[in-house]
Amino acid sequence: MMSQSREKVWSQGIAALRWRKSLQSHLSSLKHSSKITSTITNSTTATKCYRLCINRRAPLSFYYLQCNYSSKSLPDDLKCRCWNCNQSKSTSLDPFLSCPSCKAVQPIDTSIDYFVIFGIEKKYAIKDGNLDGKYKDWQKKLHPDLVHTKSQKERGYAAEQSALVIEAHRTLSHPISRALYMLQLEGIDVDEEETLSDPELITEIMEIREAVEEAKESNVLNEIKSKIQSKLENWTNSFAKALNNRNFEDAKNSIRRMKYYEKAIQEVVKKL
Repeated sequence: MMSQSREKVWSQGIAALRWRKSLQSHLSSLKHSSKITSTITNSTTATKCYRLCINRRAPLSFYYLQCNYSSKSLPDDLKCRCWNCNQSKSTSLDPFLSCPSCKAVQPIDTSIDYFVIFGIEKKYAIKDGNLDGKYKDWQKKLHPDLVHTKSQKERGYAAEQSALVIEAHRTLSHPISRALYMLQLEGIDVDEEETLSDPELITEIMEIREAVEEAKESNVLNEIKSKIQSKLENWTNSFAKALNNRNFEDAKNSIRRMKYYEKAIQEVVKKL
């Protein structure tokens, strides 16, 4: 839990970003302001970091780190240390699920994202082999059988970390949830209930549903499925390109279309 002085820095920092004021001038009178003002010079970067912290419910220390702090510049009480042996993690991007020194399972560290947990590059196109391999490694380390003799505290941490790893794997292994998550990291929310008003797409989806209903043979259904998958892949590539170019409106539009085609594929699979 943050002290009152830390909470004051955090709350006033939020106000500064909310009203898009200069972070440097606003924090000039706050504790640790010299460290903040010496590294943050771009209000856009600061706003991005703020949105990310709010979305992830990250602590103040993560806000510092995301604004290009070195771990050495952080106050000692904000560094991430092992609760058991007090060993600090080596870098701000370590997946600190278990201590490399004493092997104790750690409480969830909100300063790392799902990509860091699995040690993979933060990009949309990922190799399932790398993801699955690291997922199995973490599950072995966090398996209940390996911590059943530990303290109640550590067993609780292990259960939380295991749930986090499962959720991270589920999110990154699915193209649409991965796309949504990557926009979330950018502070972009997507209304998943919003429907498309493109009459051409709506007509196409209706025609696909009619074709599926009329199809009697599996080879016809598989042909329909193949065509839909091709369209889904095209929009998946469109999302990756839009994200890379930071064109978030096009990225959100691609996700919505991906969802339509995925539902169409599910309808075909049900009939096969």
